[in-house]
Order: sequence, then C-alpha cells, then structure tokens
Amino acid sequence: MPDSMLFASLAIACAAALGELSWRFLGWPRPAAYAGVGLALGLAGADVAGTTPALRLALDGALALLLFESGARLNLRWLRRNPWLLATSLAEAAASATAVFLVAHAFGMATEVVAALAIIAMSVSPAVIQRVIGECRAAGQVAERLRTLSTLNTLYAVLAMQCLVAGLLLFDPQTWQATWPPLLFSFCASLLLGTTLGSALVAIARRMDLRSDSAVVLLLCFILCALLVARMLQLSTLLVPLIAGLWLRNRSDRPWIWPHQFGSAGAALTLVMFVATGASVSLQIGPAAIALAAAMLISRALAKSAAVAALARPSGIASNQGLALGATLLPMSATAWVLALDFSAAHPTAGLQLLPPVLAAIALIDVVAPIVMFHVLRRMGELGGEA
Repeated sequence: MPDSMLFASLAIACAAALGELSWRFLGWPRPAAYAGVGLALGLAGADVAGTTPALRLALDGALALLLFESGARLNLRWLRRNPWLLATSLAEAAASATAVFLVAHAFGMATEVVAALAIIAMSVSPAVIQRVIGECRAAGQVAERLRTLSTLNTLYAVLAMQCLVAGLLLFDPQTWQATWPPLLFSFCASLLLGTTLGSALVAIARRMDLRSDSAVVLLLCFILCALLVARMLQLSTLLVPLIAGLWLRNRSDRPWIWPHQFGSAGAALTLVMFVATGASVSLQIGPAAIALAAAMLISRALAKSAAVAALARPSGIASNQGLALGATLLPMSATAWVLALDFSAAHPTAGLQLLPPVLAAIALIDVVAPIVMFHVLRRMGELGGEA
C-alpha cells in the first residue's frame, strides 16, 4: 500500500537522521537510535515490521548478511590453538541457558516455553555486535572474542532450537510420522545450501578481490538468492548464512577483509532490520511478561559474565578484559526475535506464551546494549575512531 510504504520510508529516514545525530553529538552507536525509533513506533501502535512482505524480506536479508559476515570472521583454527576459548563459549552459553531456564520455570511457564526461552537466551545478537564494532572500528582482544562468542552461541541456539522444535513434534504421537521427513529435510538441506553457497563464494574469491565494488554486489546477490531459496523451501534462514560464512572463512588460509557493512546496500538493510525489530514490540505486552523479561535479562547477564570471567585467564586474557567481555554479551535483537518466530510457527499455542517475554526483553535491552558495548570497548582502549 502506498500510504504504508510512505510511512515506513519516513520512519526509516527518521531513524537514520537520529542515528547520525546521536553518534555525532552524544557518542552513542547508531543502532541504539535505530532501535529506539522502532520501539517508539511499536509502542505507538505502528506495524512497521509487518507492513509489507518486501519489508520482512529486507529484515531477513539484513540478518542474513550480518550472520554471513559473523560466520566469515570466525577462524576455527583459533579455537584449535586456544581450546579454552571454545570452553568459554560453551560455558557462557550453557550458564545463560540454565539460569534463564530456572527463572522461567519459577514464573510458572510451560515446559516447552521454558526450554525455548533458555535456548534463545544462549544467543548474543551478531547483528548488533557486527554493527557496533564495525562503525566504531573496534579492534582488540575483547572485540575479537566478542565476535567469536556471539557467532558460536548463535550457532548453538539455532541448532538447539531446531532440535527442540523437532523433539516436540516427534514426541507427539499424532504428528511424528508426518513431521520427521520434512524436519530432517529442512536440517540437511540448510547445511547443504549453506556449504554450497560457501563453496561458490570460495571459487569467486580465488578469482576476484572480495573488497572490490563488483565483488560486493556479487556477494550480496548470492547471499540474497540463497535466502530466497531457503524461504521458498522453508529452510533455516539463520543457519544457511552462518554455515556459508564459516565455510568460506575456513576453506582458505587467506585472511578475509570485508567492506564495511557490505557497502551502502548492506547498511540500509541493517537500518531497516533494527527499526523493524524494535517496532515488533507493542503495548499489549503485560506486566507479567515484562517482569519475566527483566528477570531473564539479569540472570542471563550475570551467568554469561560469571562464566567468561571465570575462564578469562586460562583462555589468555586478563581478568579485567574478562569482565569487560562479559559486560558486552547483552544484545538480543533480531536473532532472538526470529528464533521465537520460528518456534511459534511450529508450535502456535506455546508461541503465544513465548513471544511476549521475548519481545519485552528486546524492548528492555535493544537500546541499552549498544551503548554499554560502546563504553566498555572505549574503556578498554579498543575503539579505532569514528566510522
């Protein structure tokens, strides 16, 4: 609808302007302003996130680009050289899942909803991490480990959510015979599509400089085409780009240096994603969901920080760096939203209980997390200047 598209365009333009103003005059990362505009629209009753199918595709496309970039920055050889870093990743993911499981169970949520909340709590949004680190040009042990941990715990969460969805369906005697073939197909096809995309990009990278403008356009086209195929075949739109990025990064010894946010197109899609995610929140979320979300966020932050700090020295960083790293593991954003939507699509009844606390958690943390990240990285001396 023209009126809806006009409203969405004005909202995105407003977010872009406020993001630039907040960066220039307040020193706040732009994603905080983008999320703030989206949250204001959502609380005002605007349905920006669901205005058009094209806007939802833009949301999925932006998340796919950022997940692909996250996977493509994860060097598995680093984990082999430093197994304590992998142990840190597993510990912080398990600790946060356990803490949120216990909190949600204490609030009397259904078992399947408790399990889904625990899995969502594992992940730290790579979209927020990549955007804040990229625009601040942050570099150092905290920034690099933050990228690594967010990619790994997102991978854990995606795989665990697929297992949970499959397990709940397979243990239902009325549906298991009809559901296990499509579930198996979805998982295997997601892995196959991700590795195929990664292999195609490896072949391109051997013949082109991936930092050139034409290569950036080619990367965007390949990733978005794979996303469309994944949507058409009902595959995991989170797993496919992550696997593709991992495959590309670890099939060669060559260091990959990506254009900032995949150029202007990627930056525009990312802006749309933050606004749409914030706008998914509404005033229909009740006090009980807000209380649960607050308790989840506090327990999640404490669990992640404790696990990272406990393993800081064995993994090769100082205690103060471990504390700083733990303090930056806050963002949830679009990754948590998409995980909740995927679960709700498979289990609509449980999804009615799941979505309110997840959306409330996004509302409570989406604006705060980028600002906390920025100040922690600045305190650690890892900022590289303005973007």
